[in-house]
Amino acid sequence: MKTVSKNIIIKGVGIHSGAPVTMTIKPSKKAGIFFKRTDLPGADLIPATYDNVGATNLRNTTIGDVRGAHVQTIEHIMAALFIAGIDSAIIEINGPETPILDGSAKKFLERIYMSVDKISKVAKKIIIKKEIIAKQSELIRKLPVISRIKLWFYNLLTGRKNDGFVRLYPDSRGLDIKATLVYKEPIIGTQSYEFLFDYTDAARKAFMRDIAAARTFGKISEWEWLKKRGMARGCNETNVIALNMDCTAAANPAPYGLYWPDEFVRHKITDLIGDMYTSGGQIIGGVESFKGSHALNNLVLKKLFSNPNNYEIIINKK
Repeated sequence: MKTVSKNIIIKGVGIHSGAPVTMTIKPSKKAGIFFKRTDLPGADLIPATYDNVGATNLRNTTIGDVRGAHVQTIEHIMAALFIAGIDSAIIEINGPETPILDGSAKKFLERIYMSVDKISKVAKKIIIKKEIIAKQSELIRKLPVISRIKLWFYNLLTGRKNDGFVRLYPDSRGLDIKATLVYKEPIIGTQSYEFLFDYTDAARKAFMRDIAAARTFGKISEWEWLKKRGMARGCNETNVIALNMDCTAAANPAPYGLYWPDEFVRHKITDLIGDMYTSGGQIIGGVESFKGSHALNNLVLKKLFSNPNNYEIIINKK
């Protein structure tokens, strides 16, 4: 196991609540990543695992009981812990939502790197042995009838297709990610990005250089609607790529404009890595995400672990 060498205190605001939040990443001798709500006396540890995901409908991943002790938007900090090789930590937090910081994983990773003496070897490998696919159509079938009807009409009017999927498949090189976004917004359009994380220092440096700073994104035209419904209250032009009214450009002032033309799909890589780390180990296999989502990421992990013939776990005890 590898943990942090000292407490790491990170302060900011929640992207949805807009409320101040303090998060402390603490060393732990217990295998796994756990969150603890310090503002809820007596609350149990909340495992950051795929089978403890409580919601994905707020464009993020929430763990725990959404009606009780839970933590929203864990994907960025989970991605940072994964890249840094941390597989043991207790994260105390005094609210229901991790700080958004600059909307990326970069600042989390920088702080974690400062407290890690050296990167450990992979402690728990999850070897993908069979192809597993999670389709958007599977998620739609679980929706209430009225929601499916509304979605059908929306797709009819917009020409949108519900053909998204996330696929896991054998690949011995490491975590081999291929992500594709398809958006009608002109600034995004169709974007693809590939990233092989083979657990080497070179791969960690490549993530820090090419992906870590990529930020989450949203439309300015939606902000007021979302804020009235208790969402996106912490969004601003310094922590989100803010698409202008016609979605042809980023409305962020300098120096917060686009870092790369394909920053959107690069951020999707961060989200995907963070969600995959709820597997509880280091996945050795390919991941293809086409119009993926947090819900699809969670579903593919549930399908993976539903049958022990789908995977093999190897523990490095050194």
